[in-house]
Amino acid sequence: MKRWQKLGCLGVLLMVAACCTAPVLMVAAATRARGGVPVSSAVSAAAAGIPERMFAAYLTGAAQVTTYVPGCRGMRWQVLAGIARVESDHAAGHTVAANGDISPIITGPRLDGSGAGGNTTAISDTDGGRWDNDPQFERAVGPFQFLPETFRAYGKDGNKDGQISPHNADDAAASAAVYLCGDGRNLGDREQLRAAIHTYNLSWAYVDDVMSGIDRYDALGTAPAVPSGNVGAVIQAALTQQGIPYSWGGGGPDGPSTGICCSPRGQDGGSVVGYDCSGLTQYAFARAGIVLPRTAAAQAGAGRRIPASAGYGALRPGDLVFYGYSPTADSTIHHVGIYLGDGKMINAPRPGTQVRIDPVTAMPDYAGGARLL
Repeated sequence: MKRWQKLGCLGVLLMVAACCTAPVLMVAAATRARGGVPVSSAVSAAAAGIPERMFAAYLTGAAQVTTYVPGCRGMRWQVLAGIARVESDHAAGHTVAANGDISPIITGPRLDGSGAGGNTTAISDTDGGRWDNDPQFERAVGPFQFLPETFRAYGKDGNKDGQISPHNADDAAASAAVYLCGDGRNLGDREQLRAAIHTYNLSWAYVDDVMSGIDRYDALGTAPAVPSGNVGAVIQAALTQQGIPYSWGGGGPDGPSTGICCSPRGQDGGSVVGYDCSGLTQYAFARAGIVLPRTAAAQAGAGRRIPASAGYGALRPGDLVFYGYSPTADSTIHHVGIYLGDGKMINAPRPGTQVRIDPVTAMPDYAGGARLL
C-alpha cells in the first residue's frame, strides 16, 4: 500500500531496482538511535552493502516498532532493508544527512493514469503537493515509496525531532515497520511476513523479490566450514574470489577477465574485469582439474543431475546450483552457483554486483543441481 500498484486503487508496480551488495563478512556493528534507543546488529552496513546512515535507520525503525505496536513480533532490520532495497535501492544516488533527511527528495512517477510504467489508475492529489511537489496527482515518496495519504495514516517520528516526513530515513523506516506489523503480526513466521509484504504491494512477484533480499540479509555471515579434498578445493577457490565484480561474459578457468557486450541490463562486460556466473564456476572447478562448458545451461549437462523436485535438501557442498525459467528444461537455465552447505551458495549474481555468498533462496526459479565430485 506504500507504492503504486497495477490494477489497484493504490498505484502501479514499479520496475525492480537491482541490489548491489558487498562481500559477505560477519562484522560486529552497533549504533544508537537519536531518541536514546540502543540498537545493534551482528552485521555491518558494509557487509550488507547498505549505506551506513540507511542501515542505522533500519536498525532504529525495527527497534522502535513495539512502542507503537506492542503485539508485533519478529520485526528486524532485514525486513525493512528488503523493502527499501526494491523501493529505492537504499536511497541510492541521494544524500542522507546526519538527522536522516534525504536530498534531493525521492518521488515516484506521476500517478495520472497515463499508462507510463504500467500506471493505469489515476490517483488525485491528497497532500496539496506538500511531499511530492505535485498538487494535481499523487506520487510515491521517500525511500520506502509511501503514497502521501498512507504516510499520513502511519507516519512516525523515528528520529524524535518533532517532525514527521517520508523524506527522513528514520521516520520512513519506523513508519514502514508500523505498517508491516499491522495489528500485531508475527513477522518471524514466513507466511505472515509474506502476507504483510503483500499488503505493501498487491503483487506476489513483488513479495518474492522482497523476500529474496530479506533471505540474503538473514543469511549474512561466514560461510559454512570448507570440506577437504577436491570439494574443498573448488569451494575455497570460489571463496577467494569474493568482491570481484560481475562482468557479463567475463572470467573462465584462468580467472577473472573482461567480458563482452551486452547483458540484458545493458552492461558492457568488455569494460569490466571479473566473472559472470558460469565463468566463476569454470574457474573454481578448474582447481580440481574439471573442465566445465562455458554457459550455465551447458553446465547442467555435466555430472549427475539433481532434479529441482528433490528440493534444496538434496544438495551437498560443491554441487552446482541452477536457476531456470522452467525447472525441468535445462535449455532455460540462466544462472549457476556453487553450493556451500547450510542453505548458502557462492555466485556472481548479476551486473552491478560482486562475487558473494547468497542463500539458495535468493532467486525464485530453482532448477536443481549437478554433482561432479
